[in-house]
Amino acid sequence: MIHTLLKLCLLSSLIVLQSFKLEAQTDSAKVHNTDILEIAAHVLHIKDIKEQPDSLSKTHHPFFVIIPGIGYALQTSFTAAITANVSFYADNRPDANISTIIVQPIYTIKQQFILPVISNIWAEKNKVNFQGDWRYYSNPSVTYGLGGYSLLNNKDDIDYSHLRIYQTGLIQIFPDLLIGPGYMLDYHWNITDNISGNENATDFKNYGYTRTSTSSGISANVLYDTRRNANNPVAGNFLNIIYRPNLTALGSNSNWQELIIDARKYVEVSATSKNILAFWAYEWFTVSGKPPFLDLPSTGWDTYANMARGYIQGRLRGNNLLYFESEYRFHLSRNGLFGGVVFANVQSVSEIPDNRFEVFYPAVGTGLRLKLNKYSNLNFSLDYGVGIDGSRGFFLNLGEAF
Repeated sequence: MIHTLLKLCLLSSLIVLQSFKLEAQTDSAKVHNTDILEIAAHVLHIKDIKEQPDSLSKTHHPFFVIIPGIGYALQTSFTAAITANVSFYADNRPDANISTIIVQPIYTIKQQFILPVISNIWAEKNKVNFQGDWRYYSNPSVTYGLGGYSLLNNKDDIDYSHLRIYQTGLIQIFPDLLIGPGYMLDYHWNITDNISGNENATDFKNYGYTRTSTSSGISANVLYDTRRNANNPVAGNFLNIIYRPNLTALGSNSNWQELIIDARKYVEVSATSKNILAFWAYEWFTVSGKPPFLDLPSTGWDTYANMARGYIQGRLRGNNLLYFESEYRFHLSRNGLFGGVVFANVQSVSEIPDNRFEVFYPAVGTGLRLKLNKYSNLNFSLDYGVGIDGSRGFFLNLGEAF
């Protein structure tokens, strides 16, 4: 085992040295872009991996990245996972959007099993977009109650299984503007609140504890997206509005409605540095009715579970949630292999029952980036975020946080 670790450390050092060696040998007028696969091929002298010119970055051929390994997250602790990202273009036009499929089975030392399959598929000429968010959770986890005054030391251990099926189909009505319907299902079963007795009643129990819950509805969706690469946007705007009425006629436990507004903007700071300033606003409202407790707006329950680095998933929960983040993304090596970010975010949930926003939770952090595939512009992300009241932790991701 020690010999294996020494070999891995040596290989990592060689990769770093080879990266800067290649960069130094390149004409300063045109720096050669590279990624971890190309560097590893040089280090290990693998002749079968042929370099492709950057002009082939938009083809019909898919770009695969598969990474087995161990990881860490606040909500899961240490994990064993296999992360697969498939990226491809439907056509080679300059304004073609990249399509992505992410599959990531995860098993954790907390005996959680998580299987998300998240897809964002663009047809030719960006005229049709299919979005999918399919997940299965066997999920021992914690909740901290409702509203902004909840405390970390008042955590409530819960357990449940969760099936999520979100599928949306959108059609272009103007360039970069699409509308369309979707279906959204959240089904929870085997729900257990591990605190027993009326003397220890939790917000979960007071809100309306049940062994199962179902939220099922047809959604109306509006999408405006001028980004061309969702793996790592370098410019453009993104706006996704989702209105979801959950209906007993479709299997929901009750009739209730929610509205999600997801807005992002990316600005290239200068043409010479190609550093990016990115902004993200995520607003999640309960319009009417009473959602099941586990379907209430909550920290970290956006599509890619990247919201609010610095806080554990589920840290805040309420009828409504406001979130804003800004991030500065910069290169650490001119050949694009290494990069870094600094970020700051703030979140708040409304109090029950008056729905006022009274407490705000800020966080700051920094992170490193490693280019996994230069053709799909996919990075491996390692971030460290620090919130308030002792909340902090590492966050790993395949791709950018937003």
